[in-house]
Amino acid sequence: MNIKASGLKRILFTVVIALVIGAVLILMIGENPIEAYQALFKGAFKGKFGFGNTVATFTPLLLTSIAFAVAAQAGAFNVGVEGEVFLGGIAAAYIGVNFTFLPKPILLITCFLGAMVVAGAWATIPAVLKAYYGVSEVCTTILMNTVAVYITSYLVSGPMSAGTANAQSHSVAVNLPQFMKPSSANVGVFIAIVIVVLVAIMLYKTKFGYKIRVVGTNPAFADCIGINSKKVFINSMILSGAIGGIAGCIEVLGVHGYFLNNFAVGLGSNGMLAALIARSNVVLTPFLAFFLSILKAGAMGMQQSTGVPKALVDTIIAIFIIVATMETLFEFKKKIKRKVKKEKGEAKA
Repeated sequence: MNIKASGLKRILFTVVIALVIGAVLILMIGENPIEAYQALFKGAFKGKFGFGNTVATFTPLLLTSIAFAVAAQAGAFNVGVEGEVFLGGIAAAYIGVNFTFLPKPILLITCFLGAMVVAGAWATIPAVLKAYYGVSEVCTTILMNTVAVYITSYLVSGPMSAGTANAQSHSVAVNLPQFMKPSSANVGVFIAIVIVVLVAIMLYKTKFGYKIRVVGTNPAFADCIGINSKKVFINSMILSGAIGGIAGCIEVLGVHGYFLNNFAVGLGSNGMLAALIARSNVVLTPFLAFFLSILKAGAMGMQQSTGVPKALVDTIIAIFIIVATMETLFEFKKKIKRKVKKEKGEAKA
């Protein structure tokens, strides 16, 4: 679980390159990049509202990035975290509206359990298809994201509708306490941090975590030493889905107080980005998630204080993806070269 210096340097390099290219783009539109970045960070940290919005943005990104990282440790590319966030949120909203006969502490726990079960069950579908039938989990999870969005949209526009102009459910009977008002920061951030710590301990200090890492490295070897790679793969996807469901539950109970149609668009892809740049390292991933949260939360402040549109933040995030992809390609070429040299050396011998 140690943070390798090379990994930290690589992440810092990616961040610096993205920000430098962003600065060039700011110069091209006639603005001062130093002033723009100062306004961005000021908007993300100034006062309770600014820093509270950063915390509120960080909470779901932290969970979605860890959800992706857990699956990736077992060799799964779970692009369906966003759909699991939606379904976890709708499950929490349904329980929070209809199970009001329960005492509030029990109702709160039930909302979280319901979100985890529904989202975990949803993640089981692509996991089983991949493990037993060889169907790409990338394709199935991408398609299932759309299905999940349509399911939740139908429910809040029909059976669960509150009858408001914007499609949403009725207000839930239990909420997560907010702090740093008037921002939407809530105690869900502490729940998220605890989950990340538990996941890290599970991955690096338990037998199940060892199995996940072995399966992710070499499933054939795992089968040879008595580890059921299919079972471990499916369980890791279920765990990934459950974490995504928790993110949806926190958004519903802590931020909105009801299920709002399309509330989680982009959460899965941004969380996946943070995990990919950190190479699914559960220690480094939270730092990337926090940095992306700063960019997202400070974008409006940058736009209000300068002439730089907040859409530039999306451009910087896209540059993150490009730089990370280029670095992966370069490393792949290095591996190929080393392999060729090794084969030549063996041929000469």
